Amino acid sequence: MKDYHINVFYSDDDRGYIADIPDLRYCSAFGRTPDQAVREVLIAKKAWLATAKAAGKRIPKPRYRPAIYQTTS
Repeated sequence: MKDYHINVFYSDDDRGYIADIPDLRYCSAFGRTPDQAVREVLIAKKAWLATAKAAGKRIPKPRYRPAIYQTTS
């Protein structure tokens, strides 16, 4: 099963790492390390999906892929 892509990057302003899930609008989290940011965004993803489901909102299918992973056919 495909899962949602997670971006992780360092933020100079925040002095830590940000992890976000592009397919889930505004789903992001902060961590002092990349691993911590990923752990936190997985918690945020679970909450995002539960909240959307409870509100009857559409849950997007995983589709985002960064350019380095895309292939041409």
